[in-house]
Amino acid sequence: MIKVTKLNGEKFVINCSQIISIESIPESKVILHNGTFYIVKETPDEIINMVIEYYSKIESLHDHTLVVKKVNKF
Repeated sequence: MIKVTKLNGEKFVINCSQIISIESIPESKVILHNGTFYIVKETPDEIINMVIEYYSKIESLHDHTLVVKKVNKF
């Protein structure tokens, strides 16, 4: 999830895994899989960097998660 800003200054969160494209018009038009789109203040490069940072955090958490298997002994 990434936090972006509507043109009226209102912040909201977009599920970045649903983004299919970003158009620069000169604002950014973020288009989602379901056809919904949002016009936001952030540039396409800023949005891309937020998505990269989001997925980097997930990968980092994954790398530091310890999984313990329970072994049944008969």
